[in-house]
Amino acid sequence: MYWYFEVLKKYSDFEGRARRKEYWMFVLIDALIRLALSIVDFNLFGTPMDKFGPIIALYSIILFLPSLAVSIRRLHDVGKSGWMLLVLLIPIIGIIWIFILDIMDSEPDDNKYGPNPKEFYDSAI
Repeated sequence: MYWYFEVLKKYSDFEGRARRKEYWMFVLIDALIRLALSIVDFNLFGTPMDKFGPIIALYSIILFLPSLAVSIRRLHDVGKSGWMLLVLLIPIIGIIWIFILDIMDSEPDDNKYGPNPKEFYDSAI
């Protein structure tokens, strides 16, 4: 939960870098929360699990900016511009390319987006 709340604290921070652990822990916890909210939507409103109910829609609107920010910071961590997210507009290939970038290790040392967050967190622990 620590990484989830870290992303929420930096909800509008598009500068800097986000390491893999921060990004993927946010994605995991977000997916679990969406699953739970889908079950609540189904039980309260009868919304099918594969559709957006009012609760999951509200949650998605609230988390749009933090999700976008952490995705851009993740791309910065591998040395790519945040504009690279536009690759997602290319069907299938875009999703695969962004997934590959998301699973790549951080660029060692500093890059033009800031210092390596892995070194910062490892030395702070």
